Amino acid sequence: MTDHRTASTAPVSPISGCGTVSRRKLLRAAAAAGAIVPFALPGGRALAQGAAPRRLKLAWSQTAVCQSPISVALKRDFFGKYGLEVEHIQFSGPTDQLLEAIATGHADGGIGMALRWLKPLEQGFDVRLAVGTHGGCMRLLAPASSGIAKVADLRGKTVAVTDQASPVKNYFAIRLAKEGIDPDQVDWRQYPGDLFAEVVKKGEVQAAAIEDPHAWFLRERDGLTEIATNLDGDDAARTCCVLGIRGSLLRDEPAVAASLARAFIDAQHWTAANPAETAQIFAPFVPGNVRPEDVEAILRSHTHQHASTGAHLRAELAAFTEDLKLIRVIRPGTDAAEFAKVIAPDVLA
Repeated sequence: MTDHRTASTAPVSPISGCGTVSRRKLLRAAAAAGAIVPFALPGGRALAQGAAPRRLKLAWSQTAVCQSPISVALKRDFFGKYGLEVEHIQFSGPTDQLLEAIATGHADGGIGMALRWLKPLEQGFDVRLAVGTHGGCMRLLAPASSGIAKVADLRGKTVAVTDQASPVKNYFAIRLAKEGIDPDQVDWRQYPGDLFAEVVKKGEVQAAAIEDPHAWFLRERDGLTEIATNLDGDDAARTCCVLGIRGSLLRDEPAVAASLARAFIDAQHWTAANPAETAQIFAPFVPGNVRPEDVEAILRSHTHQHASTGAHLRAELAAFTEDLKLIRVIRPGTDAAEFAKVIAPDVLA
């Protein structure tokens, strides 16, 4: 991995020595910074009017409904509005591989889950986080007969996850830790997402922790009960997914990075305001038999109006960083606030 070290966008080295900050304080700071970024964003970075469109490669997953604002940006030319010509690259691998693709220049940007990306960013991946795109795509599900009615009831149970570093597993492990329950008291068992319904039916697991759209279909088609989501309590106004931009793009062409962020924010807000039309735009991209009305229902359960940037995004990421310390994913000596400053610079400044 190339070492591009400059000021606030340099790869992250271990940051220590400033202790911890309470998650509640970090979330209050996020709220004070403002939860919504409006259309027609101000800011000093913009591409010159009349210039040839800047071509970029954007990685996205056509199976991830929460990435449907990308299809909106393509269809309604939000990218063109900001002087960009975007080639979309279908990406079907896990989001840690997507992060590597961005860091190594195979893509200029893409959307991934913060709880998946923060550890490799701590280790130095040259990607910067520009926009918190939305919340709401992580769910804990169980059959009504499981005896599981709340997250704490997972103690001593077996839970299906897609992998042991799953951001959904991490999220619910954090929820357990905050209730004083060691997440290791849960048997987190790995299965492919399309087998979750079967292993629940067979009784191999008592619950499933997975992201949309699989989670939504497990609830709606397979009759599982939703026990919790990542929009519960204090998390109701927090992002789960983020737009990552190649670090060298931000350093070398900050106006291009800002334009990409603005296009995404416009698309997020348009999606939130027009979920039915968004579903019609996105559904043709999805392989298999997925109806637009299903896509719309999933979108309505998310918070695509979120679109956090700047200080608000940094506060969210710092809170996530403190959370991940609880389950020993992030090093205890990493200063969450300083780490967030490095990985989430003011792209729109």
